Amino acid sequence: MILLDVLILKHNNWKIDTMEIIILGAGMMGKALAFDLNKFSDFETIAIAERNNEKLQDISKTVNSEKIELRYIDINNTKSLTGLFNNYDIAISAVPYKYNFMLAKIAIETNTHFLDLGGNNDIVEKERGLFESAKENGVTIIHDCGLAPGLSSIIVRDIVEQLEKIDYVKIRVGGLPVDPKPPFNYQIVFSPNGLINEYVEDAIVLKDHEIVKKKSMTEIEMISFPAPFGELEAFITSGGCSTLPYTYQDKISSLNYKTVRYPGHCERFKTLLDIGLGSEKPILIDDKQIVPREVLINLLNHNLPANEKDVVLLKVLSKGIRNGKSVELAYTMVDNYDKENDITSMMRTTSYTTSIIAQLVEKDIISEPGVYGCEEIVPCSPFFKELQKRNILINKEIK
Repeated sequence: MILLDVLILKHNNWKIDTMEIIILGAGMMGKALAFDLNKFSDFETIAIAERNNEKLQDISKTVNSEKIELRYIDINNTKSLTGLFNNYDIAISAVPYKYNFMLAKIAIETNTHFLDLGGNNDIVEKERGLFESAKENGVTIIHDCGLAPGLSSIIVRDIVEQLEKIDYVKIRVGGLPVDPKPPFNYQIVFSPNGLINEYVEDAIVLKDHEIVKKKSMTEIEMISFPAPFGELEAFITSGGCSTLPYTYQDKISSLNYKTVRYPGHCERFKTLLDIGLGSEKPILIDDKQIVPREVLINLLNHNLPANEKDVVLLKVLSKGIRNGKSVELAYTMVDNYDKENDITSMMRTTSYTTSIIAQLVEKDIISEPGVYGCEEIVPCSPFFKELQKRNILINKEIK
């Protein structure tokens, strides 16, 4: 394990012969990324950059390898980031989504391929505006590489490659605690701010080949998973479709995404948002400016469990025409917490997916420069094979 301070070096975009990668952020997702890259990849160096020393040291306990470099960095210091990026071939953002556009611009400047976990439609739109400059510099940028969007987007690509005409695609995904606790029957598995965004921002879906917006936390439906889960609820949330409606507007008539939760979660959580606790607009209380969302995030962090045993449930259902016949394709995944390595299922399905995509870039299986969503550039067959190596199993049924 090598611990380094950040050095500002001028390499004039010089790259070494061996491939090196850097992960920005040493939280839950950054830790799982480091674990998977160390176990499966051929990178000469795997660096993790973070300003929180405690998080860096936690990674050193989880991933003890000479490949690993720990680097102190302030994510707001663009000069330091530029110097840092110059030393690596690929960078992965595991920091809050608000930084991804800035990081993508630095990646293009330093000729560093860049992947992120996504989380916000507006940021993704800004990243896609960098397509031409990324292409000119020979840089591949892939946004939304996590679970949903990400893994689910590649499943949709697999559906499109099999069917000539598609009536609908329904994406249903949720990360749930194995031992749910009231009142929300939910635990913190990623940024609470990102969770709130999913619940308050409008969702972009396809309806009769038209791109439309729908209010999040609406259209609750019941969905069944194998025991012990049984009947759960699913409801519209933002971000899960990402660029899928734009990519497949001509090929898929109806496409939407819903988040899976234990029954009753939507109604209980929505009450907090309806009274304004998701707002980012400050309010005045006793001559002090208070941001309601910051209060809610603080309360969630202090009162909801985190890092306990979890499960990720996924169903992607579709119907269309293949060889002139009506066909239904159904993909189901039930992925569980990794007890041996103390890695949650949300960490596995989000970070391992991103790690696999980075390794496909490393091996030049993905090589087209520009800015892409997963469904536009990630080949299905090698991706699914890599998931199987990690015991992330997707059952596919054809009717």
